[in-house]
Amino acid sequence: MAEDTARAFVCGHPVAHSRSPLIHGYWLQEHGIAGIYERQDVAPEAFETFLRNLADGPYVGGNVTIPHKQTAHRLVDRRDEAAEIIGAVNTLWFENGRLCGGNTDAYGFAANLDATAPGWAEGGVATVLGAGGAGRAVVHALRERSMRDIRIVNRTVARAEELAHRFAGPTSAHGWEALPDLLADTTLLVNTTSLGMAGAAPLALDLAPLPAPAVVTDIVYVPLETPLLAAASQRGLRTADGLGMLLHQAVPGFERWFGVRPQVTPALRDIVVADLEAKA
Repeated sequence: MAEDTARAFVCGHPVAHSRSPLIHGYWLQEHGIAGIYERQDVAPEAFETFLRNLADGPYVGGNVTIPHKQTAHRLVDRRDEAAEIIGAVNTLWFENGRLCGGNTDAYGFAANLDATAPGWAEGGVATVLGAGGAGRAVVHALRERSMRDIRIVNRTVARAEELAHRFAGPTSAHGWEALPDLLADTTLLVNTTSLGMAGAAPLALDLAPLPAPAVVTDIVYVPLETPLLAAASQRGLRTADGLGMLLHQAVPGFERWFGVRPQVTPALRDIVVADLEAKA
């Protein structure tokens, strides 16, 4: 193998299901780059050592997924603004020998909506379901786009209050029972919970109160059309699935490691969809 071949990775536990090698492998081939992107299954007890040894090679950086995002946030030498605010790291790279950590989830979320539902932020009123790590990234993206009212809804209201307090500004916390009233003027509805994911309970939600111009998006991408998105489509609302977020969040990392900013194209999406369907 040539010494100048750039190598990157995705690490998690488990990590065999990750579509990141498929995405980055497509871009490497598309741009004729002699690079490698591979999976590294790293158990939680081995992750700190893995991170400490990165500077010794052979990698120029990589992605971090569950369950290591918070640990990576704690251990890197420097964090970008998004990672600092969100409290998690999903992208690693080196600058002057220092291990840096970033978070591209908020970027991926907004870029997906920009591509599939142009003008999504203009209404300014977002209702976010869930107050976990994904919720943090989504709320950060919404703050970056100057949404004037961000409602965080969670079955455990205390967790929603914690997230609302973390971001302050136009954020508020609510219990699930408040949804019928909140949806009446919501212009963007976001599901960041695992409800509706394959193998999980469905997200049972009456979308009748949503205004006609509202956009509905789900960060879940297995299945590609969740029950929430199916219900929104039946109402004639604009929707955005979670696969687009996965594809767009990969762009900044690829650019850092391989020096080319790739594009999310229908051809790439088709390849990942085919893989999802084959393994369904």
